[in-house]
Amino acid sequence: MAVTRKRILVVEDEQDIAEMIAYNLEREGFQVESAHSGEEGLSKAKADHPDLVVLDIMLPEMNGLDVCRALRSDRATQGIPIVMLTARDEEIDVVTGLEVGADDYITKPFSPKVLIARIRAVLRRRRESEESRSEFLQVGKLTMDRGKHRVMVTGKAVELTHTEFELLCVLAQRPGWVFSRSQLIDSLRDGQLVITDRAIDVQVANLRKKLGACGHYIQTVRGVGYRMTETP
Repeated sequence: MAVTRKRILVVEDEQDIAEMIAYNLEREGFQVESAHSGEEGLSKAKADHPDLVVLDIMLPEMNGLDVCRALRSDRATQGIPIVMLTARDEEIDVVTGLEVGADDYITKPFSPKVLIARIRAVLRRRRESEESRSEFLQVGKLTMDRGKHRVMVTGKAVELTHTEFELLCVLAQRPGWVFSRSQLIDSLRDGQLVITDRAIDVQVANLRKKLGACGHYIQTVRGVGYRMTETP
């Protein structure tokens, strides 16, 4: 049986960088389509539903952050994994990208091998999540179906990004257990410390807001990290 090649959409306005990324991805067996502006990238993502989007932040017409927001706000595209490219290794870029729903990021200049490794890691996490068809988690009035990537709060569905969902599942697998920020980063990034403690704090803040009445289940343990428990 032939193996279906994963389809990657590369949204990058610098022609030489876009061609370099496409060349290396195609060598690794991926199908690649390119877009050179934010609006073009958004249009192609909505029309073609790629398996993953490599998205530059600095784009003409519509920047990458706005493209990411638009993809996450559309039910048809909200589950597409996104790896963002940023020209500056500044915490604010990383935090903002993750806050609007990116699954990972990489700073320019970058090694094609590193980018490919990050892409494979994000796709692997998505596949593992989808393969967990019968795995249910429940803490109080909060229930998670890992196979269907579904979260219910008091019986009402809540929309989460892939990274938010995985973070929630890590905490919910061991209620009452305190996870350090480093442990959470390791769980989400396959052991590669590619985001900051501050980025984890942003993800937790987003989760609490989206979980509404169950947001208080995620508790801060000062000087250590976070835990999930329905006990006040």
